[in-house]
Amino acid sequence: MTPPSAPASVSDALRATLEPVLGPVTIEGLRRLSGGASRETWAFTAGGRDLIARRDPPGRPGEPGSMRLEADAMRACHRAGLPVPEVLVDDDGTRLGTAGLVMTAVPGETLARKILRDDEYAMARAGLADELGRFLAGLHALDPAEVPGAADVDALAQYWSTYRLVDDLSPTFEKAYDWLVANRPERSATTIVHGDLRLGNVIVGADGLHAVIDWELMHLGDPLEDLGWLCVKAWRFGAPLEVGGVGTIEQLVSAYEGAGGRPIDRHALHWWLVEKTLQWGIACMGQAQVHLSGAVRSHELAAIGRRVAEQEWDLIELLAPDDWAAARAEPLPDPLPDIAGLHGRPTARELLAAVRCYLSEDVMPNTTGQLSYHARVAANMLAIVERELAQPTSDHRGSVAAGGSLVPREHAQRRGDDWASLARAVRDKLAVANPKHLAP
Repeated sequence: MTPPSAPASVSDALRATLEPVLGPVTIEGLRRLSGGASRETWAFTAGGRDLIARRDPPGRPGEPGSMRLEADAMRACHRAGLPVPEVLVDDDGTRLGTAGLVMTAVPGETLARKILRDDEYAMARAGLADELGRFLAGLHALDPAEVPGAADVDALAQYWSTYRLVDDLSPTFEKAYDWLVANRPERSATTIVHGDLRLGNVIVGADGLHAVIDWELMHLGDPLEDLGWLCVKAWRFGAPLEVGGVGTIEQLVSAYEGAGGRPIDRHALHWWLVEKTLQWGIACMGQAQVHLSGAVRSHELAAIGRRVAEQEWDLIELLAPDDWAAARAEPLPDPLPDIAGLHGRPTARELLAAVRCYLSEDVMPNTTGQLSYHARVAANMLAIVERELAQPTSDHRGSVAAGGSLVPREHAQRRGDDWASLARAVRDKLAVANPKHLAP
């Protein structure tokens, strides 16, 4: 029997997908949600229920079967009573047009900055690290056979192979990789791993954790991967506490073990924290490479490239804390004055400042959603260029000898720099890319 052709509209596709499950339905309030480069996300109402659809963008299919794996992982969690959306149906694209799934909408907040700062979530913040620890204990107790076809992934090998495809090279990443290879612990177990559990991929209400979402990177691996990823400094968004800005590692481990999770080897957990910090740094390089190669021209991807310095700095803190502290204590050179020179006023830096202020003070307050977010990204990019133009050019910054900056592979001195030199070079780069990351 020939399968039906893909419906022309999203509304028709959703109706065709849901009717075998819910019977005749009307799709109402259909709207596309912002965020997510690799998946489309749609919110709508059908049969009196608030629902969410995730699907591959038309013309850009994901890995075959990946949506089924996401759906099966959430179904397994739902059967175990873990907080996840209920999956109503998954589809290989026969009815939905592209591979996707439909699940219940869960009320709550996903924006990390609101969860970390708004008074509404103060009570939720107090217990969130414990709830995440208990969730992970429950997830890692599931039988991997409940997600047929899930791949066993060596995260370090996977991301290092990606790193080797990027045009540039980070001596800090090279040195961290060598440490990881030399100090790799035995795998503690093989379990279902969420792969991307962090603020932004959880739904939080005023009373606490409502759901864990975005199972796109789900795989089989060491359960310590999830705990390490949750503690990566990037997911604190400037908050001081180690676990997503909401709790300490002690809280997380205590809750995990108290809920039946395997005893945590702290040295192994530290190894995974280093590995996941490197992983995010490589991901930042890769996303910038997508823009630089011309595959996808995006100022957002371009801006992410400058976040590599943050991960280099965090790796040095984890692996060479004394050299990190010494570099951080040294004063940075004073920036050059903004001299009018041959081109008159406004100078290049003054022009950049004018556009940055326009984006920050006029565009952002009067827009919402993706436009406001992209205006903030653009303003931050202009601030980076302002700071870079203000730097002296006669010192070691950006030089290959310094070893801390990204340099073309064919010109790089691989792995030869000591941690102290790397710390100073990365500190100077970070003073341009994001000086807030140097703060205590």
